[in-house]
Amino acid sequence: MSDNEPSAAEQPPETGEQALGRHLTASATWIRFLFMCLSVALLWVAGIVGCLVVVLGFLWVLVTGDVNAELRRVGQSLARYVEQIIRYLTYNSEERPFPLGGEWPAASD
Repeated sequence: MSDNEPSAAEQPPETGEQALGRHLTASATWIRFLFMCLSVALLWVAGIVGCLVVVLGFLWVLVTGDVNAELRRVGQSLARYVEQIIRYLTYNSEERPFPLGGEWPAASD
């Protein structure tokens, strides 16, 4: 550090306006906003797919009398995916959901 620059301890505290301006111009914040908008769209699509899984699962039970194990796995995996999206949207996770950065969650047995 040069002799002309004040140290961090000597700098005046940041005002509210300065902090707001810094936050409004932070590119990381706007990039996250873009990924959040995309995540909301993915959440909407996941809801539609979830409804299809529910209807197909019900029809399967209605016709066969048994639960379709594959549909259960798809439903569980989809539920984990929705959880990942919501965790990202609520700032409880920094990991972006599939296909924005993360992997598709596996269904647990």
